[in-house]
Amino acid sequence: MNIRGFIATGMLVGAILGLISLQPARGADESVAAPEQTPKLKAVFQVSDGDPKKWNLALVNIKNVQEEIGRNNVDIELVVFGPGIGMLKFDSELADRVADTIDRGVHVVACENTMKGAKLTRDDMLPHLDYVKAGVVEILAKQAQGFMYIRP
Repeated sequence: MNIRGFIATGMLVGAILGLISLQPARGADESVAAPEQTPKLKAVFQVSDGDPKKWNLALVNIKNVQEEIGRNNVDIELVVFGPGIGMLKFDSELADRVADTIDRGVHVVACENTMKGAKLTRDDMLPHLDYVKAGVVEILAKQAQGFMYIRP
């Protein structure tokens, strides 16, 4: 091999070693593919009962899910209709707990059909609620979007 061939081979080996040093270190059992991200979980809770014990159970379940999985790893919607609608009023006995749930990023949704039947307006309700025409239809829509249905 002449001097030019020797220099060219040396440069090629140097370039290959340089490229190898730029690669992140991997163990023998590590995959080259990028790690998959866990999909965000989605849950829709239903409360259609005016019983404070059932409401407390639902609110505790929601809080436990957020604490166990992490608030940023789960989308939660609480759909309220029927006799449960009264607990969304600004003067209900659970108003503070519902407001705390909203503050933790849970979408609390009131059924306007139920509100109309109970002669309630948005002025009667807690701030920062979401509203849908029909609570049951909202649950169906959420399930079609991949939300898991939970009724405590």
